[in-house]
Amino acid sequence: MRSGGPLGSAIVLRKVLVAGLALGPLTLALHWLARPGALAEFVLAAAALVPLAWLIGEATEHAADHTGAGIGGFLNATFGNAPELIVALLAVNRGLPEVVRGSLTGSVIGNLLLVLGASLLAADEGPFDRRSALRSVGLVGVSAGLFLVPAIGGWHGDPNRHSLAVLSLPVAVVLLALYVAATSRSLARQHRLHEAEDDALTGWSLRTALAALGAATLVTAFVAEVLVGSLEDFAHDVGLSDFFVAAVIVALVGNAAEHGGAVLVARRGKHELAVEISLSSAAQVAVFLIPAVVLLSWAVHPLALSFRPVELGALAASTALAAAVAAGGKTGRGRGALLAAAYVAVAAAFLASGNR
Repeated sequence: MRSGGPLGSAIVLRKVLVAGLALGPLTLALHWLARPGALAEFVLAAAALVPLAWLIGEATEHAADHTGAGIGGFLNATFGNAPELIVALLAVNRGLPEVVRGSLTGSVIGNLLLVLGASLLAADEGPFDRRSALRSVGLVGVSAGLFLVPAIGGWHGDPNRHSLAVLSLPVAVVLLALYVAATSRSLARQHRLHEAEDDALTGWSLRTALAALGAATLVTAFVAEVLVGSLEDFAHDVGLSDFFVAAVIVALVGNAAEHGGAVLVARRGKHELAVEISLSSAAQVAVFLIPAVVLLSWAVHPLALSFRPVELGALAASTALAAAVAAGGKTGRGRGALLAAAYVAVAAAFLASGNR
């Protein structure tokens, strides 16, 4: 009997995800009260992030009904990157600069290749806002070029020396100024485009959608902290390098919201919003989150943007691939498969490179 069909499966899945939201508070309660061990905390926290990512994607989709795809993608990037900022600052406070740098570049690369690739694989073929996509990719390309200024000095000698941290400050300021200018223009354009549309608004109110985004992001931040706290023991047990853990595992955890949100809306036919989520998130990490971490780190321990050659090489290649996809202005599963395969290759390179 097939009367239920896709709609029936979607309803069941929705009920499971709604019930799964209880995993977040449960994970935090066990972490604070029972201390079940690194392995159990890792599994629980990873499972808890799945329904939280779904909720962020759901709320973003409803918010986009009121704001348009461009601003909806911006909202998802903003809320989705909050856990990464918290994780990065915690790592700075614990004196783990390699973990900070690896998780941040891994986040940008993950959005450009894995999140965008998965979204294209899940979406039907159709056009998206080419201009907005190229703008986001261009911001990542500019940031990669500026990262070379402090990074080259870190390829010889102590990569964490104070002079490189000082050299990273003007780079951070320039990137933040670029972010403010580009974001202001982009949001103004998206607002004008959305005003020209005459779509009927359905679903949640904007206030409800934003409240859900805020609550889900807050819980995601705490759950991500539990997950990251259990990663070091996990990595030691399985013989992984700290760099690989930061650039791949921590980055994947921090991007859980974008992964789930982008793929979810892509499967629902909103491929334009899915592309906006992945690319605007990558751009926001590159030109806002990374410089923000640099500036805030001076309150604890100054962070130098002395990225490794393998990081910058992977970032440059990822940017080039994403630019080629953006220039086409059209989604396609073949492009998605190429991006996903490229991410696997980058992860393998990070694994082989080991620690600095």
